[in-house]
Amino acid sequence: MITFKQLEALYWIAQLGGFSQAANKLHTTQSAVSKRVHDLEALFETELFDRAQRSARLTEKGEEMFVLAKKLLAQRDAAIEQFSRPEVMERRLRIGITELTAMTWLPRLIALIQQHYPKVTIEPTVDSSPQLRDKVLADELDLVFVPDAFADTRIASTKVGQVEHAWMCKPGLLPGSQPGQRMRLHEIAQYRMLVQGTQSGTGRVYDAWMKQQGADPGEVIVVSNLLAMLGLVISGLGVSYLPHRCLAPLVAAGMLTVIDVAPALPPMSYVAMHKGEHRSALVASIVMLAQDCCDFSAMFQGLDQTFAKG
Repeated sequence: MITFKQLEALYWIAQLGGFSQAANKLHTTQSAVSKRVHDLEALFETELFDRAQRSARLTEKGEEMFVLAKKLLAQRDAAIEQFSRPEVMERRLRIGITELTAMTWLPRLIALIQQHYPKVTIEPTVDSSPQLRDKVLADELDLVFVPDAFADTRIASTKVGQVEHAWMCKPGLLPGSQPGQRMRLHEIAQYRMLVQGTQSGTGRVYDAWMKQQGADPGEVIVVSNLLAMLGLVISGLGVSYLPHRCLAPLVAAGMLTVIDVAPALPPMSYVAMHKGEHRSALVASIVMLAQDCCDFSAMFQGLDQTFAKG
């Protein structure tokens, strides 16, 4: 009789590229993993791995078994999840977030997840939006929170919140950036502009928006890292779009100034994304928790804000 342990062995060998890697993943020995595969091959009287290759490469029948194993294991996990009480559910959840989320409301989300699902292990990954999207498609992440910059039918998305950006610079850098004065978008485009570029969801959206407005920056520096961007703007290197409310303390301290620009930047929606076939009760619940705590108004939010808000 086929067992889930046998299917797990085949699945993780194929996913991780070797018997020893699968053994580490399954917290067992390489000989135990090999035996599970051997028993599975004996059951169907067919080889699932090509022994002539140095790497663990599936045969044609092995590929078919891998697809079946993936489906059966997913159905098993879904059944366990559906009928398990939240306080006893044990699962690893791989979440992807951008820098801005990591610097604002991520601690609150993790605290909420731990409160509702104390035995769920959270593994956060901080990366650029395109990279996070690709990792979801490659099944390397279960759920990501990114700017709404991608239209992909392979990925389901749910809005969790939004962040407002404003044009900012070092005080005194732009002659027309004095309080009470308004500048046109084409006017600030004449100055050196720091943008996040195509390796950022925010950069993709705002670059496209500026083109729609007919703005043609004369000099552009692409900075993909948000903290680096902030440091360069504070140093006076140029102007950029930055999250407005969470940087209010730096504005109050005289390190940054907000430029009143017409037309104003549109708010940036943030969405939760996961592969359509991988939606589960746990993922749906965590998306709802994210909707409750998604808040870009302050940096380095304390855990006490989670429970105070609730």
